[in-house]
This record gives sequence, C-alpha cells and structure tokens, in this order.
Amino acid sequence: MPGKNLDFGKAAEIAAVKFLEAQGYKILRCNYKTKFSEIDIIAKDKDVFCFVEVKARHSDRFGQPSEAVSRNKQRQISKSAICYLKETNALGRPARFDVVTLLYARDLPVIDLIKNAFELSSGFTL
Repeated sequence: MPGKNLDFGKAAEIAAVKFLEAQGYKILRCNYKTKFSEIDIIAKDKDVFCFVEVKARHSDRFGQPSEAVSRNKQRQISKSAICYLKETNALGRPARFDVVTLLYARDLPVIDLIKNAFELSSGFTL
C-alpha cells in the first residue's frame, strides 16, 4: 500500500498549503530536497522564513501527529533550512520551524498550526 500512503501524504501537504495561505503565509517552495532531508513547505509569514513540517494521521491511536517530529527529524530539517538560507542569500534573516498537523475525522482533517515548534538544532556542520 505504499501508493496509498503517498497519496495520503500528498493530499495532506496540499491541505496544509491551502491552510497556510489562508493564514496569510506566502508559499515559496514545496518539497525542498537536500542531501540531509526534505522540507515539506518553505513559506514566509510576514518577513519570517518558515520551514514547515507536515504530519498527518488517520487517527490519534498511536499518538498525536506532532509527536512524529523526532529530535533526529528536527536536526535534519535544521540542516536543510540552513542550506536553503545559504542558497537564497538569506542567512541571518528571521526564521522559524513550524509544524502543521492534520488529524482526519472521517474525510475532513482537523488542522493545527504549531508556530516555533522547535529551535534550530546546534552542534552540526554542513
């Protein structure tokens, strides 16, 4: 069933983009890939770069979607965010890490935005 999970993930990311746009975010990139990881959504909230991880679940049976953003995942996203900021000559500009969660009840998701969900991981080099 990998295709079904992939479709579910893509649908969740599309819903997250629409949700963020409705919140006033300007979407810059989706699925930004580096050798470290993939960032689901890169956006701007006013003048702040936002690196957004999207987590969706069919139920909370195995925990909340936000609990799936592990310390290791945070480190990987941090490294990729630095790559993006370097690539766009935006190092030193305000940035944060947000998480959008989608928990599906029937066919409609309950969407939650966690701003500043985690801080830039330290102790690594690129």
